[in-house]
Amino acid sequence: MVSTRRPVRPEDPLDGLDPEQRAAASAPRGPVCVLAGAGTGKTRTITRRIAYLVRQGHVAPTQVLAVTFTARAAGELRARLRQLGVEGAQARTFHAAALRQLRYFWPRVVGDAQWELLDGNKLRLVGHAANKVALPTETEVLRDLAGEIEWAKACLVGPDDYPAVAKERRRDIGYPVEQVADVYYTYERLKNDRRLLDFDDLLLHTTAALEEYPEVAREFRERYRCFVVDEYQDITPAQQRLLDAWLGGRDDVTVVGDANQTIYSFGGASPRPLLEFTRRYPNATVVRLERDYRSTPQVVELANRVISGARGRPAGARLRLVGQRPDGPRPTFSEYDDEPAEAAAVAQRVRELMAEGVPAGEIAVLFRVNAQSETYERALADAGVPYQVRGGERFFSRPEVRKAMTALRAASASEPEVGTADLPTAVGRVLAPLGWGPRQPVGGAARERWSGLQALYELAQDFAAEFAAVSEGEQPTLARYVAELDQRAAAQHPPAVDGVTLASLHAAKGLEWDAVFLVGLAEGTVPIQHATTEDAIEEERRLFYVGVTRAREHLALSWSLSRLPGGRPHRGRSRFLHGLAPEDEPAPRVRRSSRRRTRERAVCGACGRPLGTTLEIKIGRCADCPPDID
Repeated sequence: MVSTRRPVRPEDPLDGLDPEQRAAASAPRGPVCVLAGAGTGKTRTITRRIAYLVRQGHVAPTQVLAVTFTARAAGELRARLRQLGVEGAQARTFHAAALRQLRYFWPRVVGDAQWELLDGNKLRLVGHAANKVALPTETEVLRDLAGEIEWAKACLVGPDDYPAVAKERRRDIGYPVEQVADVYYTYERLKNDRRLLDFDDLLLHTTAALEEYPEVAREFRERYRCFVVDEYQDITPAQQRLLDAWLGGRDDVTVVGDANQTIYSFGGASPRPLLEFTRRYPNATVVRLERDYRSTPQVVELANRVISGARGRPAGARLRLVGQRPDGPRPTFSEYDDEPAEAAAVAQRVRELMAEGVPAGEIAVLFRVNAQSETYERALADAGVPYQVRGGERFFSRPEVRKAMTALRAASASEPEVGTADLPTAVGRVLAPLGWGPRQPVGGAARERWSGLQALYELAQDFAAEFAAVSEGEQPTLARYVAELDQRAAAQHPPAVDGVTLASLHAAKGLEWDAVFLVGLAEGTVPIQHATTEDAIEEERRLFYVGVTRAREHLALSWSLSRLPGGRPHRGRSRFLHGLAPEDEPAPRVRRSSRRRTRERAVCGACGRPLGTTLEIKIGRCADCPPDID
């Protein structure tokens, strides 16, 4: 029996779009720039644009190439296009698209067997190169060297040009730029001798094939005629050059981005192509998406205030979000005397939200650096709240922490009892050969390792202080401290379940939750201590903005004045918070756990915190607080 049912026609691509989204989706073929703020429906808009162009007959689905920066985002694009009835359009990351094209054209470009892709063995090859130029080969050093090579290739900087460019851009991973250049040159030579490609080569070799082989370029450009680039504010020079090679002088390209969310400059990303798009394409259609469908008006208002202080933004790129959801609770600002008190209060509030019906999977605790996770892992575990760490390992699973625990156990077997004040010294002595020191090192991987070891050192300080408060004459030992660490590790490693998300601000990019806790917002952490230039400070502001815009309804911001219970309140809240917290409603405080009473002190004229040093009292503000002079 033949069915008489008609096939269901996919919905009109323009149905359900707001006026700005509709304008972007239905723009004529040619250059289109969509400035899309957080939560404004950019993925919905670009998929509807592709579907509209296909439905109108302007382009066939197989002639569309949409690129983005993560496999997750590419998968979401493909799924939404299928729902719209668009089959055959390509949606991939830059690297995945380049790999597919390079494999196809390799026989004509190179002619012999395809080179293997260097994946897990990259650090080993960097290690061989470092060894040849007499640089250390510890894993953290190799990670820094590999990252610097990746940055150079993303910025189209070769080994010969690297020293001059690195000095101009103040690149510093702890070794002379000439030696880093030698490692870079040696790594490239070893890689080519072994007929290997790294991920950066995929972009560079594909670009070269299109630029240097006219027949390759001709075939590619006959196949693909329409290009869409998501997250365009994060494009690198190497990716932009590949996009130019794809286009080959054509202008059928749609880019979507938000300069307020550029947070990967350390990897070579730049919002400049987005900001200068209309200079390159004077006839481009520009659409601004500012209706925020993600967050409540209260969260949106705070986000606008955070980014309004940004410097160096062209007027045309400034987006002011307009909340579209019903009203919700106002963001809260809380100050605590110490980090454990802050973490305990967050865990308690998480329990309250879960009791009110907010699923654990819709709650996130976001921090600036991964080493901050330990305190919150501990607090959530003590409160019986399930959690998961996203974008990183649980604290006690990190390699440097595991090595440190092994070393501490070995030392505890022979270490005699020490005085309370001496326990941190003994721990520091064990950690020093592993990379710990009183000062934070340069180099991203070295800083990351140091931060984990520093957290163990600070835990020793915590343990010594707590032990002294409850014991009568007994002294802490390394063995007791190691037993405390083992207990913490066991408590913080429950079976994997869907729970509260713990993540760094970078790992939270592209995600959203009903409730978000932004924690540890103290000066020196947000912005991070090593952000010393104006550009670096502005990137930290954008990172803070990204954190704020992850929240749909509940948003809590907090900071603590001291690392340790009973410690001197020497830390001030982040400079990004000045003017945001209601000045007539002081942030709630949790009293210090120390039994000692503090005498009356002069307070900071900017943030109201007690002043500790003679210099601070003399100038009338905390050393970290900005002066009130315009």
